[in-house]
Amino acid sequence: MKIVKLAEHIAVSEQLTKEDIPAIVAAGYQVVINNRPDNEVEGQPSSAEIEAAAVAAGLEYYYLPVTARDFPGPDAQRMATLLHDATKPVLAFCRTGTRCTNLWIATASSAQEREQARQRGAALGFDLAMSESAR
Repeated sequence: MKIVKLAEHIAVSEQLTKEDIPAIVAAGYQVVINNRPDNEVEGQPSSAEIEAAAVAAGLEYYYLPVTARDFPGPDAQRMATLLHDATKPVLAFCRTGTRCTNLWIATASSAQEREQARQRGAALGFDLAMSESAR
């Protein structure tokens, strides 16, 4: 598991497994968001499997899948609320963290915040094509 911190209260990661949950709790995250659709690739852990481990460990868990075709997805407002709530540290994951980073940018509440988020995402090496096309 590779966690990339985007801001003080938000980080993204590649695909998680239930075995990653104790490290997530130890790192201080309180919310886990899964932006990866189930069965995107063969052998991928199911959302239900990860959710069970997360909830058992006391984490809030949200399954809000997004693809490049439906970006930012039907749950964009819910994502905005979760990603921009500085009171609860959030770890969002997908295949590589790229979708989650693009969602963080696309759901920023102002043009200035979006630009700052875009600069941060670019500096971290993420492909920002999804959030740029959502403008």
